[in-house]
Amino acid sequence: MKFSLLGSLLLVGYATLAQPTVNKAARDTPWSQRMVATIMANNADSIAYVREGKDARWEYEMGVLLEAVEQVWYRTADDRYFQYIQKNMDRYVNADGDIRTYKMDDYNIDFVTPGRALLLLAQQSLPGNAKYRKAAEVLRKQLAQQPRTKEGGFWHKKRYPYQMWLDGLYMAEPFYAEYTRLYGDEKNFDDIVNQFVWMDNHARDEKTGLLYHGWDESREQKWANKQTGKSPNFWSRSIGWYVMALVDALDYVPQSHPRRGELVAILQRVMPAIVKYQDPKTGCWYQVTDRLGDKGNYIEASGTSMFVYALAKGVRMGYLPASLAAPAQKGYAGILKNFITTDAQGQIHLEKTVLVSGLGGNPYRDGSYEYYLSEPLRQDDLKGVGPFIMASVEMEIAAERGIAKGKTVAVDNYFNHEFRKGVNGEQEPFHYTWEDQMHSGFYWWGTIFRNLGAKTATISGAPTAASLKGVDVYIIVDPDTPKETAKPNYVRDADINAIADWVQAGGTLVLMANDTSNCEHVNFNKLAARFGMQFLPKNRNMVQGTQWDQGTISIPVGGQSIFPTTRTVYIKELAPLAVKAPAKAAVTDGGDIIMGVATVGKGRVFAVGDPWLYNEYVDGRRIPAKFQNFQAAKELATWLVGGK
Repeated sequence: MKFSLLGSLLLVGYATLAQPTVNKAARDTPWSQRMVATIMANNADSIAYVREGKDARWEYEMGVLLEAVEQVWYRTADDRYFQYIQKNMDRYVNADGDIRTYKMDDYNIDFVTPGRALLLLAQQSLPGNAKYRKAAEVLRKQLAQQPRTKEGGFWHKKRYPYQMWLDGLYMAEPFYAEYTRLYGDEKNFDDIVNQFVWMDNHARDEKTGLLYHGWDESREQKWANKQTGKSPNFWSRSIGWYVMALVDALDYVPQSHPRRGELVAILQRVMPAIVKYQDPKTGCWYQVTDRLGDKGNYIEASGTSMFVYALAKGVRMGYLPASLAAPAQKGYAGILKNFITTDAQGQIHLEKTVLVSGLGGNPYRDGSYEYYLSEPLRQDDLKGVGPFIMASVEMEIAAERGIAKGKTVAVDNYFNHEFRKGVNGEQEPFHYTWEDQMHSGFYWWGTIFRNLGAKTATISGAPTAASLKGVDVYIIVDPDTPKETAKPNYVRDADINAIADWVQAGGTLVLMANDTSNCEHVNFNKLAARFGMQFLPKNRNMVQGTQWDQGTISIPVGGQSIFPTTRTVYIKELAPLAVKAPAKAAVTDGGDIIMGVATVGKGRVFAVGDPWLYNEYVDGRRIPAKFQNFQAAKELATWLVGGK
C-alpha cells in the first residue's frame, strides 16, 4: 500500500525547523539520512561514547544505532554507511573473533544486540569476514548458557535473577533468529517463539492489552506484584522494544514454521492496544503509556519512534491491517513536529528521549509512576535516534509501496543453477539468487522490488504455464555452461513456447546474458530470437583490474522511459545485442546496442548482455560513486513492474 500523506508529513516536519539555517539540499534529503549525518558528523570514525563520562564499550545502544545505519545503507547504496558499521565493529572485534570489553560471565542480554552488525558483515564479500562470524558465535554461546526461568525464559542479566524484561526481547531475539536462519538448528525457532510467548503470558495486562515493563518469577523484587510478579507500570520504550523485536524477528522465522503465526497473533493483539493510547493531539505516546495528560507525564521520543516503526513495518509486511497505517502516519508527523530541531549548522537533532528507565539495581528503581518521570531526558540519545531513523526509513518505503503492489517478480533457478559450499559445509544454490547477500547475489535488487511492494519468488524448475501462473516479471540470468554446472539445463523448444505464451498474455520477461565465455548463448539465443533479439558473439567493456572507466555505459537524456534520471552506469564484459521487429534498441553506446526491448502481445521483453545488477555492482561498496547502478536498478525495477 502507499502512504499518500507522506508528502504532507514532510511539510509538517519542515515547518517546525529553523528555515534560515537549512538550505534546499538539506531539506530535500530524507530524514533518515539527515539524522545519520548528525551522528556521523559528531562521531566521525565510530561511536566514540555512549554515555558521558564512560569509556566506549561493547553494548546495546551502539547495536541499535548500527542497525538503523544498515537500513539507510540499503536505501541509498552509499558506502559511507557500510564503512561506518565496519569501523565500529573493528574497534572491538579482533582477527580471532574476540570482542574487546565484552564479558560473557555477566550474562547481560544487552550485550547480544550488536551481534546483528556482526551477522551483516559475516554475509558480505569481505577480506577476513570470518572473524565476524566467530564473534557472532561468542554471542550465540552466551545465549546457550544464559540463565533462564523455570520454563526457559532468558533472565535479563545474571545480576537480575529470575527476571524477564520487555527490553530483553529486542536485545536477543532478532540476533538469535537471524543466526539460526544462517547457521543454526531450526529447532531453535521454537525457543525464539517461546521467549515472546512467555513474555506476553507473564507481562500482558488483560484490561488494557498493554505489557508491563518486567516480570519477576520469584516475586522477590520490591517492584514485583506478589501475586503476578508484574512490575507496576507501562513504560512506552519497553513496550517499543518488544514490538520492534517482533517485526524484526519475523524477518527470519521461516514462513513454513508451524509457530510463526503465534508471533503474528501477539503483534496483532498488542498493536491495536498501543494505538488506543496514542495522544490524539500530538500523535505521540507518553513516557508512561496509559497515563495520558497526567501530572508530570510527557510525550517521549524513543517510545513514539518505536511504535511508528512497528506499525509501519507491520503494515508493510502484511502482519497488521492497512488501517493501522494512519496511526503510523500521525505518529511520524508528531515526531517531526515535537521532537526534531535544527541547529545553526543545519544539523537535525532528536529531543526528549529519556536517558534510561529500569527496575531494581542500586540505587533501587521501584517502577513507580514517579520513578519513570524522574529520569532525565537527553538530546540525540541513541536509544531514540536509532528507532527514529528506522521509522523514517519505513515511511520512505511506504511512499513507494503502491508502485508494485500485488506484483510477483520471479528469478529463474533452473537455467542458472550453480552451487557452492555453504557456511556449514553443505551445498547451497547461489549466483543471482534473492537470498545471496554476497557479491554474487541479487539480494539488493530483490530488496528494491520488495520495497516497491512486489513479492519476490524463485522458479526452480522448467518454465511452464503452471510455474509461471501468477508471475508478473520473470528474470532469466546467465544460463549455465558445462564448466559451471555438470548437467546444465539448456533452453528447449517447450520452454520457449511456454515463456512466449506467458509474455503474449501479459508477462514481462527479462533476459540477462553474459559475455560469451561465461554464458550459454546458443540455446538462450533461440529464446531471445522469439522476440527479435540476439546476443552477439562479441565482448565489450573488458575491464582490466580497477580501471573502472572501461566499464562505462552512458545513458542519454530523454528518448526512452526506462531510466529517467540515470545517466552513467557500470557494465563489464557484456555481449551487445542485435534487434529486429518487434524488438528495438533501448540503450546504445559506442555504436552497440546494450539493452533492447520488445512489446509482444500484452507483454514486454527486456534484454541486456550482462547480469549487471548483482550485489557487487549495486551496493556501493565496489565501484566509484559516479556510477549510478543502484539508481538504475530501482528505475528498471519500477519500469518492469509497470510503474511510472
